[in-house]
Amino acid sequence: MAGLAALAMAYVLSQFYRSFLAVLTPVLGVEIGATNTDLSIASGAWFASFAAMQFVVGVGLDRYGPKRTAAILLAFGGGGGAFLFAIATQPWMVITAMALIGIGCSPVLMASVFIFAHRYSAARLAILTSWLVAFGSLGNVVGASPLAAAAEAFGWRQVMAGLGIVTLATAFAVMTFVRDPERHADAGTAGFAGYLELFKLTALWALFPLTAINYAAAAGIRGLWSGPYLADVYGADALMIGQVTLFMALAMVAGGFIYGPLDTIFRTRKWVAVVGNSLSVAVIAYLAFNPVTSIAQTTIIFVLIGVTGAAYGLLMAHGRAFLPPHLTGRGVTLLNFFSIGGVGAMQFATGAVVSRNAVPDDPVAGYQALFVFYAVMLAISLAIYLLVRDAKPEGAA
Repeated sequence: MAGLAALAMAYVLSQFYRSFLAVLTPVLGVEIGATNTDLSIASGAWFASFAAMQFVVGVGLDRYGPKRTAAILLAFGGGGGAFLFAIATQPWMVITAMALIGIGCSPVLMASVFIFAHRYSAARLAILTSWLVAFGSLGNVVGASPLAAAAEAFGWRQVMAGLGIVTLATAFAVMTFVRDPERHADAGTAGFAGYLELFKLTALWALFPLTAINYAAAAGIRGLWSGPYLADVYGADALMIGQVTLFMALAMVAGGFIYGPLDTIFRTRKWVAVVGNSLSVAVIAYLAFNPVTSIAQTTIIFVLIGVTGAAYGLLMAHGRAFLPPHLTGRGVTLLNFFSIGGVGAMQFATGAVVSRNAVPDDPVAGYQALFVFYAVMLAISLAIYLLVRDAKPEGAA
């Protein structure tokens, strides 16, 4: 249990690091000249490096186990990136720091999922993963108004340096307390070629698009666009942005807990995901057609996006049902590659969408195009997901 607690703390940090830039948007613009485009690239760099590392992490989990894989990458990537961020004087330094932090965070959740997959029944995977994600989403909470208050009280550089120390301490705890599960006899023998075997599993093909897009709107709005949107459209300051994003972060926590048991309650994974993501499309489309209302109404919409966009654990369990045992590590990291890679690609794409649709003296135009883009992409991925075969929990009729 101590090992899983250490990994859970590491995942709280991972969730924090992927979402805190929105709150620091005003101060980074003033102190180092970072533009919205710079911060879009920086946020995308986190997700891109995180996603690219999934292939390395998958082999590492199968071959070396979760303890060493998670602890080493978290210490050097996460800790090193946080310290670089703390001394950043140019936007490129923030971008580089975020890429390093992405590398450091890349094995954390998958190390936990790997342990769950080896030590618990497949029927429990959705609820365990969803609840871990929900707990880890407390990092989103810390990265909202508490971060804004800490940065104002102590300075953002001091806060980031302190987080670097916490990250190193967490990596040490992972190395000390995590116990690797017994490995499958064939684990690690195929190396990177194991991914080619996974791509031959046609049951996964229709699952990949929704896995890639499901989390993109919630992560993108919470971690990147909520700050510029609220500042440009409503004139919100850092503390107001922190308060709004705090509610969205709490909603993402609640969403993980809500989705967790639904597959066992309704005896289906596919249709729970279909209903949840259909609601998400509807809410984002409403925001696209009503981009200017009030801070209160916008907060409610963000909360609904946070709740409905939390189907990650459910989709992971759906995909896990199709994986061969000897490729568990590579299989779950491949699914995670699509999840995080989709968010990273959307971060880069949305930066272009907002900038190309920006209209002088009309700050709303670019953000309206952003919300339309999110809704359309999620609707397309959901339509493809309708082709996937259901994977009911064990014991379901």
